[in-house]
Amino acid sequence: MCPALSKPPPGPLPRRLLARYLLLLRLYPLLTKAASSAVLSALGSLLSQVIERSRKKPGSSKSLDLSGPLRFAIYGFLFTGPLSHYFYLYLEQLIPSNVPFAMVKRLLLDRLVVAPPFLLLFFFVMNLLEGKDLSAFAEKIKSGYWAALKMNWKVWTPFQFVNVNYVPMQDSIRPPEQLCSDTQIPTPAESH
Repeated sequence: MCPALSKPPPGPLPRRLLARYLLLLRLYPLLTKAASSAVLSALGSLLSQVIERSRKKPGSSKSLDLSGPLRFAIYGFLFTGPLSHYFYLYLEQLIPSNVPFAMVKRLLLDRLVVAPPFLLLFFFVMNLLEGKDLSAFAEKIKSGYWAALKMNWKVWTPFQFVNVNYVPMQDSIRPPEQLCSDTQIPTPAESH
């Protein structure tokens, strides 16, 4: 029998779930990170819609758009999970923890070199998944990219400091950073 399907250790449910997740990370790191990113991205999109609905007038009842979370799940599974898996493994080789100022160098590399094209990729893939053309993508970049990137830096930098410096590289996943762009620039309910 596959070790991942064997009986979980005894204990409270959260502990058993964490043990199962960590086992899956060891056995199938790429697939587990892709699935984790898909779930987190979809949940973030759904939460964004719920928050946006709560801000609207009490009488307006717009149903949740499940195509948004589906697009986010696709993006998380195909891009965020796999790209972050390889990025964090490469980061450990590029900037080992024993080099001077490794913590700052890792954070700067992530925030200034990786985050901008990663956010651009997000905008591009979402544009494709929404069935829009390149002119819509260009307009989205002109109208929202810079604001989204600044929000990304503001919100996710503390999280990424911990992620790139204290979470073991084999366990790291990129957070669903693109959610900052969607809760600040247009929300998934409005644009996706």
